[in-house]
Amino acid sequence: MPMISSFYGIMIKMYFEQSEHNPPHIHAIYGKYIGVIDINTGSLIDGNLPNKALSLVREWVNLYKNQLLNIWNTQKFKKLPPLN
Repeated sequence: MPMISSFYGIMIKMYFEQSEHNPPHIHAIYGKYIGVIDINTGSLIDGNLPNKALSLVREWVNLYKNQLLNIWNTQKFKKLPPLN
């Protein structure tokens, strides 16, 4: 699973497999926590993250939503800047 970005101890990854399913989403890993976040809505659709980490991931997803959707649709991996 390629890492797209990393910030504040949170790693953002996305699967690139034919079997991957919708909705478009990312995987956020923070220590022992793993959350699956819908790119379009920012909703936590699986797993769990502490509230502060989830808030930071949602902020980042909102900033890079178009780029994330492009990566999802084309499956052309590229790194995105961290949240500052």
